[in-house]
Amino acid sequence: MTAIVVATRNRGKVTEIAAALAALPVEILSLDQYPAIPDAEESGDTFAANAILKATHYALHTGRPCLADDSGLEVDALNGAPGVYSARYAGPGADDVACNAKLLTALAGVPESGRTARFRCVLAYVDPNGTLLTAEGTCEGLILTAPRGTGGFGYDPLFLFPGANKTLAEMAVAEKNAVSHRGQALRNMATILTRYYHENRRD
Repeated sequence: MTAIVVATRNRGKVTEIAAALAALPVEILSLDQYPAIPDAEESGDTFAANAILKATHYALHTGRPCLADDSGLEVDALNGAPGVYSARYAGPGADDVACNAKLLTALAGVPESGRTARFRCVLAYVDPNGTLLTAEGTCEGLILTAPRGTGGFGYDPLFLFPGANKTLAEMAVAEKNAVSHRGQALRNMATILTRYYHENRRD
């Protein structure tokens, strides 16, 4: 069984990723198991660039294959913001509540028809041999005027998925994974990894 380090300390993300890759012969480790490793610098200007930077950094420091994602919210009325700055939209160290509050302030007065948005996710897998695999996913929705739901993390309580008339924070993990940007990217990555492991297995 191959151990893959997931480049996050966010337990919600680890849970989602482990569930999505459950059918693969892999053990999922998180950065909590490598407390001495310095954080990767997310200096890229795209989700793909940041995902690759993180995966490469942690594969180098752990000596194990690493799976990293960079994801965020693109709001049409804000010209795609917060985008790659989604996690630090309200400033360095700001929590989810602060970021959500800033988003609501930025969209004050914008009617429902103008509150279209999407979550976008890019996943990068890098192993110590230099293998690079990437996958993407998107989820279209609307930004509400007030949060709903207690699950998920980040902007999930404000992001309405119209097909279910629920926010991502109102969905169970399996339900969210079925429609979310990260769920789509993970399914795509699972297919890619299955093929990769099959082609490189040692009998």
